[in-house]
Amino acid sequence: MKNSSNRFWKYIFPALYGLIVYFTIRLLLDSVTGMRFWERSRWGLTAFELAYCIFISYLFIWIVNRMLRWFDDKWSTDFSYKRIMREIAWLVLLHFIFNNLFLTTFTALTDDGAQWFDIADINTIPLLYMLIYYGIKRTRTFLSAYVGEKVKLEKITNDKLQTELKFLKAQYHPHFLFNALNTIYFQMDENVSDAKRSVEKFSELLRYQLYDQQQTVSISQEIRYLKTFIELQTVRSSERLQLIQQFDAGLNGQQVYPLLMLPLVENAFKYVGGAYWLKIEARMEGKDFHFIVSNATPDHIPLPLSNAGGIGIENLRRRLQLLYPDKHDFSIVKKENSFHAVVILKDIQHHSS
Repeated sequence: MKNSSNRFWKYIFPALYGLIVYFTIRLLLDSVTGMRFWERSRWGLTAFELAYCIFISYLFIWIVNRMLRWFDDKWSTDFSYKRIMREIAWLVLLHFIFNNLFLTTFTALTDDGAQWFDIADINTIPLLYMLIYYGIKRTRTFLSAYVGEKVKLEKITNDKLQTELKFLKAQYHPHFLFNALNTIYFQMDENVSDAKRSVEKFSELLRYQLYDQQQTVSISQEIRYLKTFIELQTVRSSERLQLIQQFDAGLNGQQVYPLLMLPLVENAFKYVGGAYWLKIEARMEGKDFHFIVSNATPDHIPLPLSNAGGIGIENLRRRLQLLYPDKHDFSIVKKENSFHAVVILKDIQHHSS
């Protein structure tokens, strides 16, 4: 389709342009002189004039296109009003030089010579058609350039966001490693068998972070990861901890981005105190995924909670903004003796296997 369009503009259009210019000028001149060029006895002259106009049009269009390509090479990223005015000024100058050199001279040698109305028509009619051609040509060029720049800008923006996401996601790893290794370290002095089981769970978590992650994962995979993480955390927790886990049975093939909920669970284990209860809940409400973490807190909890461990809530907030723009809610409520965090992912997609 594109090749056909290019062939039309390169091989067919210049001939049509020449014919349109010739017939328009001839009809206007005949309306002034009362002549009818199609009734002339010298058909050979009319045929020669037609052939000459077509040839001149091929030459003129070729020069115009060369000039426009020169502008494109010199100001490839400039689509300003100033550039357009500069192009039009050069084309008008080219038009007057070219038409008076070839058409006016040719007219002076045919029929009764060049009259003032001949010169007027030769310098106005082709100019109007040339400006129409320029508008069509430049609309196609500038639109293609605009779309190309838009695509390039979107790609750069997307690459930047992907880089930021990778950086935010990578921040979880050192924090996670520190907590897990610290847990195993204390277990080594108390129970080597439990420490081995912790290492096994730790390897499962690490495998999920390093190998099992795709762009999105099923909620069931993410919940399995969280349950393993919770088991590892409970090893270090006090026996007084009242842990409540409620995971909706309907959570299965829905797709989410991985490791989003981990900071909430980490914070809950880090800051649980007071009555020493912790509740983790995940459920579907229609097409919306709700994840709620609540925990009891001491009377005087250290601040700022939003940046616990150097990663925390601000990291999560930014990832949600990047991954679920306008499709999530994130709220944190600190009550007198408890802390509540809620993430809602709206209208998440279900992957049918």
